[in-house]
Amino acid sequence: MSSTQRPNHISEKYKLGSPFDLDNDAAYHAWLENKMDDYPQEIDDIIVEINDPRKLTTPEYKVIRDLVKKTNMAIYAGKTGDDPDKDIPDKLAQQFELFTPDDNRGADDGITALRVAGDEWRSEYIPYTNKPIHWHTDGYYNTLDHQINALFLHCVCPAASGGENALLDHEIIYIRLRQQNPNYIRVLMEPDVMMIPANINKDGEEIRPDRYGPVFSVSPEGNLHMRYTARTRSIVWKDDPLVKEAVALLHDYLHTDSPYIYRGTLQSGQGLISNNVLHDRSGFEEDDEHKRLLYRMRYYQRVANT
Repeated sequence: MSSTQRPNHISEKYKLGSPFDLDNDAAYHAWLENKMDDYPQEIDDIIVEINDPRKLTTPEYKVIRDLVKKTNMAIYAGKTGDDPDKDIPDKLAQQFELFTPDDNRGADDGITALRVAGDEWRSEYIPYTNKPIHWHTDGYYNTLDHQINALFLHCVCPAASGGENALLDHEIIYIRLRQQNPNYIRVLMEPDVMMIPANINKDGEEIRPDRYGPVFSVSPEGNLHMRYTARTRSIVWKDDPLVKEAVALLHDYLHTDSPYIYRGTLQSGQGLISNNVLHDRSGFEEDDEHKRLLYRMRYYQRVANT
């Protein structure tokens, strides 16, 4: 699949057809009613107290699975504390049928240690600094046949202060845009609506070429996927008035106090299980006893049974 193509297959999983088909209002409204029925409006509503992430009980698994099915995310609060064993998030992911994380640059067997880095190449990338990270979905710069569909974070140690995450189900922003103007969705599904400029290091070496693609796409299984970054230097939008309006609305919504935007700081033993929802991170400060360390795992598959 070329970098300018997008999946265009619609799953048969919905009896009325795909809710993401702009010409199928009946399927969309049926899905919307179910989606928003009793949708959690506080971060506490998506936190699940568990014992050992490496071996969930059946009730623990079902609660997490049902939350991810509803909101595309759940936060677990386990009892492993500041144990740095990478098997903790790895074994948790395997219970959701995620076995092979994306082995991106900086990852160790697919597990990336997010900490303030001293080595030269990592310090060029914001996730390895204490600077804030703007709204994005992970892997927005990947080729379309290697999209990140699931994202896990596991906290070993939080910073002394800061490091708060904001989280937003990408299906919620889809709803907001479609209700405002269905044509916003139409243009954001165009295969060249966003271009991610090439990643070129300070020595002039090209790490990654320019990448084109849609914001929203539908997988062959019928699931909605989103690619986005709020970093203006990391994206070039298609020159189209409707695209400009859609992106402005998206940006403005991300800076509201919507009850569907959850905010919180992961503590030791806590983590995020998600179908790569929109998220950001505030800047943070460390001290001698609080060196921030999170493990990040990305997968091409979604969380199973969600």
